[in-house]
Amino acid sequence: MLQIREVLPSEYDALGELTVRSYDTGGFLIGGLEDDYVPHLRDVAERAANATVLVAVDGDRLLGGVTVAFPGSPLMELGGEGDAEIRMLAVDPAAHGRGAGSALAAACVERARAEPGTKRIVLCSQETMTTAHRIYRRLGFEREPALDWEPLPGVRLQAFALAL
Repeated sequence: MLQIREVLPSEYDALGELTVRSYDTGGFLIGGLEDDYVPHLRDVAERAANATVLVAVDGDRLLGGVTVAFPGSPLMELGGEGDAEIRMLAVDPAAHGRGAGSALAAACVERARAEPGTKRIVLCSQETMTTAHRIYRRLGFEREPALDWEPLPGVRLQAFALAL
């Protein structure tokens, strides 16, 4: 049975590897496994120290994970005061279609709604992450083109936002 909960320290390495595998299999790492983003994807301990990291599990099987950051976190890229931000949503390619991505994104929205002073939740996503875009739209997110940005030349990230 699918369950969403906070990551355990004993799961940091496995979630880091799952996240890299998900991004690599999906073709989202421009430089493959040599991409400069890989160390950030792997470093779950850093994320957990600066934000909330949630995992989707089925029994003892790790299906995916996501980070939700709040103001003051160094993991905030788009968000400002009153915003929460979803980062690094990843699902094990072997678990696609089981609802883990949707459940993780919905849990981020729930966490943001429960955080006092949070008025909006934002995220950025590569243009090619169309499965994730469908999940976000189903949850009520809308495109926020004013927040689109390019972390590297030719890598355009699309912003989405949901008023809470």
